[in-house]
Amino acid sequence: MYNKIIVTMALDHGIGAASMEVARTLLNEGGEIIALHVYEAPSGSVGAYLDEDVVKAAFEKSKAEMDARVKDLRNVRAVVVKGHSGRTIIDVAAEKSADCIVIGSHKPGLLDYLLGSTAARVVRHAPCAVHVLRSAS
Repeated sequence: MYNKIIVTMALDHGIGAASMEVARTLLNEGGEIIALHVYEAPSGSVGAYLDEDVVKAAFEKSKAEMDARVKDLRNVRAVVVKGHSGRTIIDVAAEKSADCIVIGSHKPGLLDYLLGSTAARVVRHAPCAVHVLRSAS
């Protein structure tokens, strides 16, 4: 069992509720769950065409959505950070001294075999245990 668990939350995937249930099962009494969403800003070439206010508004919208998803959950706090998903999840786990990461994963497609998935990167480089929850689709 774990005292501090990070549950990764991709706001465009439906696996968050199942990941939260797994985390609750793995959590020690009195432990903490951090619901983490990594906001990836548009890449350089795309970002050059977007107004800074639009990017800021999208980040704020992500924060509001995360807060709404966890507002009624006991011992869960939402954290939204900017960065590259795989690297940032690993960095936040180290910074927060997490002892487990719960991350969802989909069935790999061709691109995942060539580039690797976020879950695969986290499993390879995380400073703690990682529980991968495979989605049904």
